[in-house]
Amino acid sequence: MTDPIRPAATVLLLRDQPAFEVLMVKRHHQIDFAAGALVFPGGKTHAGDHDPAWADHALGWESVGEDGAPLRIAAIREAYEEAGVLLARDADGRIYAGEAAIDVRAAVAEDRTAFLDVVRDLGLKLDLAALTIFARWITPPLTAKRFDTWFYVAHAPLAQLAVCDGREAVDAEWIAPGQALDLAASGQRKVIFPTRMNLQLLAESPHAAAAIETARARPLVTVEPWVDGASLRIQPEAGYGVVAEPLSAL
Repeated sequence: MTDPIRPAATVLLLRDQPAFEVLMVKRHHQIDFAAGALVFPGGKTHAGDHDPAWADHALGWESVGEDGAPLRIAAIREAYEEAGVLLARDADGRIYAGEAAIDVRAAVAEDRTAFLDVVRDLGLKLDLAALTIFARWITPPLTAKRFDTWFYVAHAPLAQLAVCDGREAVDAEWIAPGQALDLAASGQRKVIFPTRMNLQLLAESPHAAAAIETARARPLVTVEPWVDGASLRIQPEAGYGVVAEPLSAL
């Protein structure tokens, strides 16, 4: 029996000081997907992301399109769990600037505490409009686990510190997209195919605002790579150019 394709979400958190950088985390070597790889914070959706009570604890519903609110909630939750960054606003509409307690993050990640309860207790509302769709990739049928992953891009709340959870992520770092690509090319870091392609796309922009505006204007083409001989290929119209990824590199 074939495993279902699981919905997932990830977020490219951007800043311009001290330079144009994106937040990336290194996955634990014992994780069963992309072990040890440098990735953007993200993961599959959970049942709590679909809780109808989010209607009273989130803003920006008008910004949600074909992706659906649960995917945006999942992206924000994963950034909170893995990096301690919470895209939310307080009762006065100000961007949340508090510190995420590592024990509370762990409780959310382990399903001992509902993310909704954390947001409610802090008197916050998730900022769904902070996310802009960047890309959508579906894992090709080459692996046991497949994901339908929506990539989002957002300005990072600069008053918050990014700290890895030490569970799924063992390191969190701000890195220039081009530098991450150079590290991958030299073999110093493991960067999986979709992450590398989206780093290349991100590196075409000079700063965060340009990256977000470009993503907003770019038609969304769902990427589902296919095997062509000894390579994986993707549609040129997806915005990545003509791509032939050797299967040996996967």
